[in-house]
Amino acid sequence: MKVAKLLFADGIWKSEINDENLDYQKAQLVLGYGCRNTLENPDFFEVMKAKFPDAEIALSSSSGEIFCNEVFDETVTVTAIEFSSSYIKTQQIDINDFQNSYEAGKALLKNLCHENLRWVFVLSDGSKVNGSQLVKGLNEGRPEGVLISGGLAGDGDRFEKTVVGLNEVPVCNKIVAIGFYGEKLELSHASFGGWESFGLERTVTKSQNNILVEIDNKNALDLYKNYLGKYAEELPSSALLFPLSLKLDENSAPVVRTILSINEKSNMMIFAGDLPEGSRVRFMKANLDRLIDAANDAAHGCLQMNPDPKLAIIVSCVGRKMVLGERVSEEVEIVRDVLGTKTALNGFYSYGEISPVKPFGECALHNQTITITTVNETE
Repeated sequence: MKVAKLLFADGIWKSEINDENLDYQKAQLVLGYGCRNTLENPDFFEVMKAKFPDAEIALSSSSGEIFCNEVFDETVTVTAIEFSSSYIKTQQIDINDFQNSYEAGKALLKNLCHENLRWVFVLSDGSKVNGSQLVKGLNEGRPEGVLISGGLAGDGDRFEKTVVGLNEVPVCNKIVAIGFYGEKLELSHASFGGWESFGLERTVTKSQNNILVEIDNKNALDLYKNYLGKYAEELPSSALLFPLSLKLDENSAPVVRTILSINEKSNMMIFAGDLPEGSRVRFMKANLDRLIDAANDAAHGCLQMNPDPKLAIIVSCVGRKMVLGERVSEEVEIVRDVLGTKTALNGFYSYGEISPVKPFGECALHNQTITITTVNETE
């Protein structure tokens, strides 16, 4: 397995790291994440096709690009991969062709060949797709033991629209799945948040998909404002500092849900993932050091399963990026320190992260987390 990393900015290739002399003509897969305006330009896709003529090219807009141990904006970070014996198969669907995101997720997995399938990497529109329903559909069609990870496309901090594309100029409403096949693949994954829970565990008593109305039969927005205190005047931006911890039932592991917006007139809160009625929630607050520690924990978790990764794909949340501010590169740097310089790092900041909670179990939609997937190919 060979990996090369490239950075595109200001209309040119700013950096190319190809220590293994990967022949771009032989690259089987190219992953690119970056600025939506660049990806939407047909000229950029022609540049990609000219450089990687025989590769499957998967592109996603982002809210920040990870290249080596740095975080960039308004660029495109590109990773080219050549396998020795493993192989890939790809699928792309349009959310408009399905009744809902759940059916789209089911179809996406059904369309992939399951024989020798080890891992499915998903890049999804982050504006029109319901991420919670998408992962339910993906799990419905997931063969036992197959890893599913990925993320929802971003759009900086604009939240206008997102684009994804497979072997074409990226557009809205697309979902891409890349299936990785072969007995020699070594994989690992991890997902950590680093947020601190506080207060009582409460029950969601009125909601509809990702719209939260009542907790413990009390208006959720009023309750939330009481907990925020002085930060309530800064809503909805201050909500990034106070996400919710969500447990679907007593036995499930918690996932994080972040607020996208609030509706003062209707007294409702809109989240980046579903909060089903009957689920249990706790308020959370930010601690910058613990957020960065979570990246350290995720990297160590990956090493326990895959001690010699060749490539690590980081999908972290735009909310973390906005909260960490100037310290955002620290979470990438700590992953580099743990995994070592022989592991190529790439990835992006997303509108939602897809990763299992338990080792190689069903995938879940996360918010405000850093997720890492590593891959290597044994000789």
